[in-house]
Amino acid sequence: MALSPAKTAKPWYQQLYFWVLTAIAAGILTGWLWPSAGIALEPVGTTFVNAIKMLITPIVFLTIVAGIGGVDSLRRVGRVGLKSLAYFQAGTLVALLVGLIAVNVFQPGAGVHAHPGSLQLSGSAAQYVQSGENQSWWHFLTDIVPTSAIGAFADGNVLQVIFIAVLFGIALKAVGPAGRPVVEGVNRLTAIVFTILRYLMLAAPVGAFGAMAYTIGKYGVATLTSLGHLIALFYGTSLFFVVVVLGGITALVRVNIFRLLRYLREEFLIVLGTSSSESVLPRLMAKLEGLGIRREIVGLTVPTGYSFNLDGSSIYLSLAAVYIAQATDTPLTIGGQIGLLAVMLLTSKGSGGVTGAGFIALAATLSTVGTVPAAGIMLIFGIDKFMSECRALTNLAGNSVACLVVARWERVLDAAHVNRVLRTRAPAQPPSDGTGTTPALERAG
Repeated sequence: MALSPAKTAKPWYQQLYFWVLTAIAAGILTGWLWPSAGIALEPVGTTFVNAIKMLITPIVFLTIVAGIGGVDSLRRVGRVGLKSLAYFQAGTLVALLVGLIAVNVFQPGAGVHAHPGSLQLSGSAAQYVQSGENQSWWHFLTDIVPTSAIGAFADGNVLQVIFIAVLFGIALKAVGPAGRPVVEGVNRLTAIVFTILRYLMLAAPVGAFGAMAYTIGKYGVATLTSLGHLIALFYGTSLFFVVVVLGGITALVRVNIFRLLRYLREEFLIVLGTSSSESVLPRLMAKLEGLGIRREIVGLTVPTGYSFNLDGSSIYLSLAAVYIAQATDTPLTIGGQIGLLAVMLLTSKGSGGVTGAGFIALAATLSTVGTVPAAGIMLIFGIDKFMSECRALTNLAGNSVACLVVARWERVLDAAHVNRVLRTRAPAQPPSDGTGTTPALERAG
């Protein structure tokens, strides 16, 4: 299928990214100058995020089912899944190592000298630690199977919805011609859901304004300076990981990382404003399809990556764990750090989308190892909200690159088409995948 002509670009002041960026700036000023007003705006941000989350499980289910139903062989589905998991584990290991190296080189916790006995857990931090202590290292394996098919959708558990969708898609393919009308119905239903998404995204600037105003009003700009070294190190390490590590990976598949980031600029700004990478999951999947990546690869890699490929969360885990050890003067040898890394390879999985997921994973790691006091998370509890934006941004970049890598691994990535779209910086119609479906970017707008 020939590429359709690119849509006429809107003026910069009509672009979604401009209005989201303006809303973020307005939110920061509102929270700084009128903290009480900023705190009162919390429902504005949470309502927008909830509205987007409402569509995540249906879109994940429909996309995976349509992708599996449209492939010519179930063997390809299994191959894509295994390659995705292999890449996720390698990416997590590299992210953890980058975090460990950075925190050992710069040692932001040296000189803090916080006595473990003086740290008292309270409020939400105590709840997160309790959740972490009750969380087994293998929990993500057992939690993948829901007790109720409807419950997985009602709870918004993406990992469980993926499990149901894969089973449904395989069964749909197994029944042969009898399943074709269902696949067509799924494609039509997907178009409707993406149209709803397009309507909801019109409210993105309002949601970003409310969320940012609440964050600054609640925690204050002063919170940023109290542990400025750790915040700066985390942001700097994450930037290094995206530009150097992920940039090197995209160079291997002949894609420019900076053009990819620019292509996804609206998604990054929405994540920055809402502190939630889930708020752009449907749009991310649509834009990756717009690069010409096959639907079954996008449908399997991206949603699964939101639970298993959390590069930003991995960097945060290694940085925070060793920072707490440094700040509490807890001896931590190279062997002890390797032990931490081995545990974090497991505790970092399957927690995407859970409130306080970073703290829960950190508490689970410290509780499992036992060498670093779990109460030490109180040292960083006040700045966690400001670090969550960076975690979400890095996770988004990592999953975008993962999809490109798996497509290249499958030898179905048209690098020339991808670069053509990235150069024009406009969504383009991807090549036909033989499913007869409407391109996702046409649906997402």
